[in-house]
Amino acid sequence: MTSLPDPIDLATALIRAESVTPARGAVFDVLEAALLPLGFVVERFVEGEAPDGPVENLLAVRGGSARHLAFAGHVDVVPAGEGWSVSPWSGEVRGGLLYGRGAVDMKGAVAAFVTAAATTPGAVSLIITGDEEGPATYGTPRLIERMRDRGVAPDLCLVGEPTSVARLGDTVKIGRRGSVNMTIDVPGRQGHVAYPHLADNPIPRLVQALAAVDAVVLDDGNAWFQPSNIEVTDLHVGNPAANVIPAKASARLSIRFNDEQSGAALAERIAAIVHAHAPGAIVTPRISGEAFLTPPGAFSALVSDAIGEHTGLVPDLSTTGGTSDARFLSRLCPTVEFGLVNATMHQTDEAVAVDDLRALAAIYAGVITRACA
Repeated sequence: MTSLPDPIDLATALIRAESVTPARGAVFDVLEAALLPLGFVVERFVEGEAPDGPVENLLAVRGGSARHLAFAGHVDVVPAGEGWSVSPWSGEVRGGLLYGRGAVDMKGAVAAFVTAAATTPGAVSLIITGDEEGPATYGTPRLIERMRDRGVAPDLCLVGEPTSVARLGDTVKIGRRGSVNMTIDVPGRQGHVAYPHLADNPIPRLVQALAAVDAVVLDDGNAWFQPSNIEVTDLHVGNPAANVIPAKASARLSIRFNDEQSGAALAERIAAIVHAHAPGAIVTPRISGEAFLTPPGAFSALVSDAIGEHTGLVPDLSTTGGTSDARFLSRLCPTVEFGLVNATMHQTDEAVAVDDLRALAAIYAGVITRACA
C-alpha cells in the first residue's frame, strides 16, 4: 500500500456542499467526482416525494478481489442551528480542527474511506444515502433494493458512523437496539366541567394506561445489550379553557429494545395494555428498525486489528447508542460500525481533529487490505 492522499480536501469540499436532510445535488457531485477517477462505477438515483423525499442516493462499485467490502454512510446532515463561531458550511481549519456541519457525522468518514480506497486495491463498494438523519424511507432501504437488482452482494459491511467516544479507535459498534415510536389517541366527549355526566373525560383513561405501560419491565438486558426501555415522551390535550372537559387526549412514547424483543410484538403488547384501560383508544406504532447483533468474530477482529495497528488501542465492542442504517444493512451480511470521535456531532461548532481524520483514512485502508485479502 502506498502512502495515502490527504482526506482533508475532500472532507472540506463535502462540508461546503450544504446538504441538510433530505440531501440531493451538489454534495453528490463532489463525491462522484472523487470516485470516478478511482475506477468506481457510480450510479446516482433520486426517489420519493414529500414529506419524506425526494432523496438522492449513490451506489459506487469497484471490483478487484474475491471478497467484497461495502462501506455505508450518509452525506445528509441535521440543520446547523445558531451560535456557530464559524460558518457551518465553511470547512474552516483552525487550531488543528476541521469545522463544519457533518465534519463528524459523517462527511469526514466518507472522505476518509474514499481516500483509503484511492491507494488500496480490492473489491469495494460505497452505499451512500442522502436520508439517514431523516425518516430513511427512501434512503438505505432503496439502496439495498438497487444492490439486489444489480447483483451487488458484499461479504462484509463497514458503516462509518462516529462510534469513538474519548479517543479515535476506542469503540466499535457490533449491534444496535431497535426502535418503536407510538402515538396513543384516547377519544372522549367534550362538555362543561359542571355537568360531567353529559361529557366523557378521556384524560383519566389515558393516565391510567400510561401508568400501566410505565410499570412494564421488558427485560433485564443480556451479555451484549442493555435493558429495553419504554419512555413516555409527550402528553397533549390542547384544552384552551379551564372549565371544559376535552374531547381527546393524546400521548407519544418511544421504546428502545434489544434483541430479546421485536418491534411488532412490542407494538401489540403496548396496544393491549392501553386498550385494557381505554378501549376506544387508537394506538399507532412506527417501527424504525429492529435490533441486530453481529457476534464478535472474524470481521470485528480484523477491524480491531486495523485500529490497533494505527492507534495501539483494543476497541470496546458495543451496542449502545441510537439507531443507524446498520439496522438495514445487517440483513445483507456481517455489519459493524466504526468512525470518528462523536463528542461534537449534531452540536454547534461540530469539528473533527485533522489528525484523527488522517488516522481514520489509514485505519480504513487497513480494513480494506484485510477484508479484501
